[in-house]
Amino acid sequence: MIKEIVEKQNNFFKTQQTKDISFRKETLKRLQQEISKREEAICDALFADFKKPRFETLAAETQFVLAELKYVLKKIDNWASTKKVSSSWINWPSSDYIYKEPYGTVLIIAPWNYPFQLAIAPLIGAVAAGNTVVVKPSEITPNTAAIVTEIIKAVFKPHHVTVVEGGVEVSQQLLEEKWDYIFFTGSSHVGKIVYESAAKHLTPVTLELGGKNPCIVDDTASINLAAKRIVWGKFLNAGQTCIASDYILVHHTVKNKLIVALQESITKSYGENIEASHDFSRTVNQKHYLRLKEMLKGEEILFGGHRNDEDNYLSPTLVNEPKLDSKLMAGEIFGPILPIISYNTEEDIHNYIMNYGKPLATYVFSNNKKFQNKIINTYSFGGGAINDTVIQITNKRLPFGGVGQSGIGAYHGKTSFEIFSHHKAIVKKANWFDPSLRYPPYTLPMKFVKKIKHLF
Repeated sequence: MIKEIVEKQNNFFKTQQTKDISFRKETLKRLQQEISKREEAICDALFADFKKPRFETLAAETQFVLAELKYVLKKIDNWASTKKVSSSWINWPSSDYIYKEPYGTVLIIAPWNYPFQLAIAPLIGAVAAGNTVVVKPSEITPNTAAIVTEIIKAVFKPHHVTVVEGGVEVSQQLLEEKWDYIFFTGSSHVGKIVYESAAKHLTPVTLELGGKNPCIVDDTASINLAAKRIVWGKFLNAGQTCIASDYILVHHTVKNKLIVALQESITKSYGENIEASHDFSRTVNQKHYLRLKEMLKGEEILFGGHRNDEDNYLSPTLVNEPKLDSKLMAGEIFGPILPIISYNTEEDIHNYIMNYGKPLATYVFSNNKKFQNKIINTYSFGGGAINDTVIQITNKRLPFGGVGQSGIGAYHGKTSFEIFSHHKAIVKKANWFDPSLRYPPYTLPMKFVKKIKHLF
């Protein structure tokens, strides 16, 4: 079945229909209408999958995607147009252009933590660029996968865009096929498997992975405001956000003050009985829940740690000074557990950050601009924010992506269109002038050849 789907999409792409800008815009408009019509059903699906609050679904899933669609529809004519660039003197007389063309048939593998947004947002870029697409939603969030399938069936012909549902075996079968582009969001471990599969066919990829994202709080930070913003970004989606703070590095002189402020902010956000709050999600399934429970064994819990095994519920939890070799610090937490680690010097910060790979995000809470800039310029990471968390993802003019083990490539807004487009360079040379100097036998003196660099 998968081979047949790929073959049909390849054949449809060869008809050139997807290269028609009006065709792309019309399908994206239908997608926009269908999502708007089904917004409540999408909220219900995400709640059924892991009790995701309606506010978070609207803000971070449906409205995020609708904003992306609105922006792409407004800009697509300009982005897709052929761009004239300055010619090189060595090619005079000529006119030089960049043509944007789609790659062909694209595979998008979506994760479970933001199962609607992270399936549809890259789809928008791929369709806008003129590709055919196969979307593989996560089987871990079956209700959302079902509505993603329904929406795509209602909007697209299967030879243009279709959904393939299933588990790991289906993903493996999909990766055995030859694609023109692969877009994957998920763990670094699976990202390596995707990359290895793509390499067999020299298929270009975008890998949106994760990392152990530091949140640095220095002794000049506005502690109460920092705590409020850290709590919001960390416990959004119950910590199941790839750009959430994975641990806090706080200056030892303000550590106790920050802990108190974090506790107060958690209680203010979710109430005394957090389990009863309508604003706090659950861990997506038992497997991930048990993994988080295991991480907490032997750790000093400063706040939270309350659990309900039957509901995969783990409350927002603050952990004091975990060891570097602990299970909690071995990899990305991806849950509502926040380690708090004190530092004395900038060398301490360096030792912690460099102990892990390049993170997807880094956050700095400080009123010292010199310190802010030092962190930004010293460390390599996907993106981040000063005196806030997570918000870098909300600006469609900013690229979103990782570096090193946290990912390859970036998307959102214009960047989404760009990654799914091949930039074809074309030189249109005039015929009325054709000097013999470039042709054998070469007669131009070597001293002049060494000056050619000035003509490029």
